[in-house]
Amino acid sequence: MSEPIKQEPEKMSFFATMGAIFWSFIGLRRRSDYEKDVTGLNPFYVLVAALLGVAIFIGILLTVVSLVLK
Repeated sequence: MSEPIKQEPEKMSFFATMGAIFWSFIGLRRRSDYEKDVTGLNPFYVLVAALLGVAIFIGILLTVVSLVLK
């Protein structure tokens, strides 16, 4: 019997990683997409995308607060 060939998971692009991080911020993700993300995300891309997402989130919060206080 031959052993099944293990395929190397395909790494996701930076923009696909940004999409995965965006959906994780919102908390909406299908299980199949989550399982695909777990095997294909590049840890460096995840770190950069998360930091960018946090910076954008803080910027939006600061803008909303400054608009409300005017």
